[in-house]
Amino acid sequence: MPKAHNPRRGSMQVWPRKRAKRAYPIINSWAKGNGMLGFAGYKAGMTHLQVIEGGKNSPRKGMEVSVPATIIECPPIKVIGVRFYKKAYHGKQPLTEVWAKPSKDLARKLKVSKKDPKSVDSVNADDVSDVTFLVHTQPRLAGFGKKKPEVFEMGVGGDTATKLAFAKENLGKELSVKDVFKEGQFIDVHAVTTGKGTQGPVKRMGVKIRAAKAEKTKRGPGSLGGWVSQMHTMYRMAFAGQMGYHNRVDYNKKILKIGDDPKEVNPKGGLVHYGEVKSTFLLVKGSIPGPKKRLVRLKIALRPDNKKEEVAPTIEHISTTSQQRR
Repeated sequence: MPKAHNPRRGSMQVWPRKRAKRAYPIINSWAKGNGMLGFAGYKAGMTHLQVIEGGKNSPRKGMEVSVPATIIECPPIKVIGVRFYKKAYHGKQPLTEVWAKPSKDLARKLKVSKKDPKSVDSVNADDVSDVTFLVHTQPRLAGFGKKKPEVFEMGVGGDTATKLAFAKENLGKELSVKDVFKEGQFIDVHAVTTGKGTQGPVKRMGVKIRAAKAEKTKRGPGSLGGWVSQMHTMYRMAFAGQMGYHNRVDYNKKILKIGDDPKEVNPKGGLVHYGEVKSTFLLVKGSIPGPKKRLVRLKIALRPDNKKEEVAPTIEHISTTSQQRR
């Protein structure tokens, strides 16, 4: 009798399958560079473009091709603080923080101090090993009616002296996405995926539904085999549980366009479930995780594909056809 073979279910490429703590992720790894290493924006929807392929290694060089693209609205973000780190036994640990004068929008999110803010010069540079920015978004400048900002940490590139000078120059100021990225550049997109709640093993893990005459369950994972020999059932088992609302990363997404004129991408009647884009926007090739209106965090590509060229394509047409149902 042949040996029964039952492969495991569910991809291990995307794990853990647990619910995210909040609607926008924390970024722990930053690429090398100068200035601010990332930005943030709101997913507005998708469109498609007609572009002339310009890469010298592309088999479609010089041809007009249709490309799907995601619209990310990126209002300016405000640098509200600088966090300083010192060396520790394991990596680094926070040393101190310097905050700028708080804005009215920030009071919607945090309890703001009424004390006079300190300056970057008050920190002893000899004790500092790393510098990051504390920033908040300005969703009131976007097109979907939100006012409460998101607050998070943003990486800064360069050596310690360069970071301190950059922090001193930009504390309390607004920064645009054009100060960080350029057209044709590859970026990583961190986002929280669309939540689907608790789902069964068939939808969540791709378990095969067994025949009608099968004993016991028809939609279960079958024999657990070696997955329970550790005196507990391992999390890799194809059981029901949380599906969606996970922290995920899409690597090496190409920026096709950075635009200031919302009329270039706003369809008649606005974007479904979003509204109209009102500020600076990015067109990123392909799709990105998460639903519309959700904040996505963008950073310089951590592991860029050197075979791909950072060349901005020539855009012939951006579709603004109405997305409303007819």
